[in-house]
Amino acid sequence: MNLDLSDWDEDLPPEPEEVYPDLVRALTRKSGFGLFFVQSIPQEADRLITKLQRDIPHKKIEILRLLEAVDNLYPRVAEFLKTRQVDILLIAGLEYSLYKYEQRTFGEITENKFSNLTSVPHVLNHLNQQRERYRDEFNICFVFLLRSFSINYLIHRAPDFFDWRSGVFELPATPEVVESESSRLLLEGNYEEYLKLSAEQKIEKVLEIQDLLTEQHQTEERKTSLLFELGNLLSSAKEYEAAIASYDKAVEFKPDLHQAWNNRGNALGKLGRYEAAIASYDKAVEIKPDLHQAWNNRGNALGKLGRYEAAIASYDKAVEIKPDYHQAWYNRGSALGNLGRYEDAIASYDKAVEIKPDYHQAWYNRGSALGNLGRYEDAIASYDKAIEFKPDYHEAWDNRGYALSKLGKLEEAIKSHNQALTLSPSNQRL
Repeated sequence: MNLDLSDWDEDLPPEPEEVYPDLVRALTRKSGFGLFFVQSIPQEADRLITKLQRDIPHKKIEILRLLEAVDNLYPRVAEFLKTRQVDILLIAGLEYSLYKYEQRTFGEITENKFSNLTSVPHVLNHLNQQRERYRDEFNICFVFLLRSFSINYLIHRAPDFFDWRSGVFELPATPEVVESESSRLLLEGNYEEYLKLSAEQKIEKVLEIQDLLTEQHQTEERKTSLLFELGNLLSSAKEYEAAIASYDKAVEFKPDLHQAWNNRGNALGKLGRYEAAIASYDKAVEIKPDLHQAWNNRGNALGKLGRYEAAIASYDKAVEIKPDYHQAWYNRGSALGNLGRYEDAIASYDKAVEIKPDYHQAWYNRGSALGNLGRYEDAIASYDKAIEFKPDYHEAWDNRGYALSKLGKLEEAIKSHNQALTLSPSNQRL
């Protein structure tokens, strides 16, 4: 394919120092009602406010920050302007009203899809209906500070309102802001912390990452890290398809990113795509042979396919690398139990509870293996340990009752079964 490089710079995104003077000129020259849209990340918008107030001193500039969803913007604007003399009103935070109305999934956000195709969000509906009212009652310039997501939304879903624009300015972040904000998000990145976030907080963080991924001054290295972090965030929201797509993009940039291959395997496993998950774990351990988590996860996927011998071999690799890896010892015991190798399974559970004495699942499975060998007294002792660490463990109470009945201790067995039923009324042994 032949490429014409004669006008190679025409499609390059503008630099901040090129866009900002155009915006200042437009706001300076505009008198009366005007409607401007500025696309930027929130951090760049904060800097913009300070700069505009400095560079247009003869005009009174104020900002209205929307911190939550609103159905009708007009009352908020009217109340805000009641006690203020304003020439230019900056409005930030409209996106809260848009994505709350949409109730969009994380996967849809990453693909720029819209779910409510038959209606318009209330806030935009009011803007469409009352636009003449804004013009007639507010003889000022409105400047909406929006993310790229919000701009796209307005173009597709509120073209009538958007067509009133006096100008649209895409304000890219400076290299310093891109670096500092990317670093902040990467430092904050933690899967366990993501699980604690509300749906709205997760959406906000997804949008933050997406904004930075599209910035022109983003480096490939940081982009790779952000894509990996986005995958983890989407996984925490159970948006596994979108997470896989993010991990795929990360390994395109950095094929040897073993963490992405491992986490990609986890997401595939959550979707029941175990063969593909195993292939992803294989890539992870090919890159980093001592990645014990990937060996353990690989064993889990093999176990889901009923390939227990191969699963045990994978768990063996995990505990060879990390002998105190209690989860792998536990999973190894489960695989051995599925093969009917109960003595070996018990030995594996013993290792798990030696490392983590309060591992109630291991005590429970140990009891089940002992029961399968007819060692009911030992099984009861194991169930007792499980219940000691998790008193509401109804399965352990139920199996304990079964073991007691096998020993002819029927009254104790009934009490144990009754406790199981109290904790879980639907739990009934046939």
